[in-house]
Amino acid sequence: MAMDKRRILSYLSTIAAMLLAWQGASMVVRSAALPAPLSVMSSFAELMRGELLKHFLISFYRVAVSIILSVSLAVPLGLVLGREEKLDRFFAPFIFLTYPIPKIVFLPVILLLLGIGNLSKITLIVLIIFFQILVTTRDAARAIPAQSILSVRSLGAGWRQVYRHVVFPACLPDIFTALRISVGTAIAVLFLAESYATEEGLGYFIMDAWTRINYPEMFGGITAMALMGAVVYEALEALERRFCAWTRN
Repeated sequence: MAMDKRRILSYLSTIAAMLLAWQGASMVVRSAALPAPLSVMSSFAELMRGELLKHFLISFYRVAVSIILSVSLAVPLGLVLGREEKLDRFFAPFIFLTYPIPKIVFLPVILLLLGIGNLSKITLIVLIIFFQILVTTRDAARAIPAQSILSVRSLGAGWRQVYRHVVFPACLPDIFTALRISVGTAIAVLFLAESYATEEGLGYFIMDAWTRINYPEMFGGITAMALMGAVVYEALEALERRFCAWTRN
């Protein structure tokens, strides 16, 4: 509990420092394009009781579903490829050729095929962060010492038990690291996807406020997107503390 209080105090002090720096920059720049934090926070609080909350929930849903789908697909495949050499040799060329391709270039194609709703946004995010999680999980599984597997096998464990009790726990810290990195990627991709041919989500809200030259609302949307990222990141931190407690000792 004491650790939780320290974490909260750390957050509050960081937010206070950021707000002070923001206020100072606003006073120096003296431009409507950089409003003072007080006016932005006032606009944010008012908007979150109505329109902005709707866009926040839509964007949060898209990010959460994308992360869950990416984990469900990438982690099992990465574990198997990392431990099964023949399968890895077969799939490795496909991974090496497709991973470096910037998937965001497929946004127009995905929108044409899947429309402008949730499915196209989620598909694009999954397409991008899937490879980040897959490659990290595969490399972590490959790095497990052979003696760790052999010692469990010598006790009569089957391959399912090996994956459940050795391979997956050993890779879990690296999987969470990949997930934390993927959060930033997912939100960045979401912003691009929502600012193009759509009328829902925080990306649309921010760009709409920008075109209307309503800078307090624009920064309110940016604040909401930052808040969403912090919530997802903290959720992953809590899950890692729960399931990878040995890494925090």
